[in-house]
Amino acid sequence: MTGVTEAQIMGALRGVVDADHGKNVVELGMVAGLVIKGGNVGFVLEVDPRAGAAKEPLRKACEQAVAKLPGVTSATVVLTAERQGEHRGSKNQPAAASHDHAHAHDHGAAAARKPGAHPEVGPRPAIPGIKSIIAVASGKGGVGKSTTAVNLALALAQSGKKVGLLDADIYGPSLPRMMGITGKPHSPDGKHLHPMQGWGIPCMSMGFLVPEDTPMIWRGPMVMSALEQMLRDVAWGELDVLVVDMPPGTGDAQLTMAQRVPLAGAVIVSTPQDIALLDARKGLNMFRRVDVPVLGIVENMSYFCCPNCGHRSEIFAHGGARKTAEELGCDFLGELPLNIAIRETSDSGAPIVASQPDSEEAKAYRAIAAKVAEKLDRDSAASRMPKITIQ
Repeated sequence: MTGVTEAQIMGALRGVVDADHGKNVVELGMVAGLVIKGGNVGFVLEVDPRAGAAKEPLRKACEQAVAKLPGVTSATVVLTAERQGEHRGSKNQPAAASHDHAHAHDHGAAAARKPGAHPEVGPRPAIPGIKSIIAVASGKGGVGKSTTAVNLALALAQSGKKVGLLDADIYGPSLPRMMGITGKPHSPDGKHLHPMQGWGIPCMSMGFLVPEDTPMIWRGPMVMSALEQMLRDVAWGELDVLVVDMPPGTGDAQLTMAQRVPLAGAVIVSTPQDIALLDARKGLNMFRRVDVPVLGIVENMSYFCCPNCGHRSEIFAHGGARKTAEELGCDFLGELPLNIAIRETSDSGAPIVASQPDSEEAKAYRAIAAKVAEKLDRDSAASRMPKITIQ
């Protein structure tokens, strides 16, 4: 039996009328970024920012209309608001085509660019069932942030905590490969996705919803809406900690994520060389400007030990992250080696903390996780994190 087609989806959506305009959402050019993977369907519903949350019933109506189609196992509709004056794509113009001439930016991010200005921090509603959310971030890509996030999550789980893992890198999701997870999430009720499981940890990533080699050519607001739905419309269950692998850099998506998600803290990952530490400082200062505590800095690829002779080489220098932590008044969480075993286990979907728990590398990750857990437990006990308190 063939799967659902784009024509069938658009046909169903022609039956969903926007009461404010008296036309269906397809006629109004509100549907963009349609993705079909097996029985999973996802797309963006673009609305006027003045309407905002008032269009939530319209979003749900679109979701329900598509979910009823034969062959559809789940439907995920992301609501995103475009600024006044932006051109919405027509029914024949996908999101990729309109990407070049539309550049929507978060108001808070714009404020952050003004010298001396502090970005506005919007509401950070707690996620039911999740006690603490921590971000693993870096000022730039290529420093091993995702590898650190995955092994940190596994190390926290080995310490006895209930841990979840969210891959927030929409443009370059790596979680499915690194955790060795194949398949796609299901939505029994058509409203909430059940996370995938890897090494005993519930996981969610855009990589589960689109083919690995499919580029995500989405605008900033679309990315943020997708992230919020992956966070809030997933049946995470009861978690002590949700580890979020943040996108690299300090752009609008990263800043808005820090503004809207009730983060208990952030772990900054950097390599020792000066250029990486310069970007790490930017990432750290971004979190501080939106009142997110920085739990500390990790120095990745800190040194290399030859597997044959045991000689130690500091390829990217050494100790820069510790020095930066001291200068910026935050904790240094530990250093991790540049090791082929870490790379091989990550590429094969068997992270070293899970597959080689007795290795020195796994012990290094667990030492960092212990420091992070201690901070979370201490702050929770002292009630210093009202933004993550479950109401």
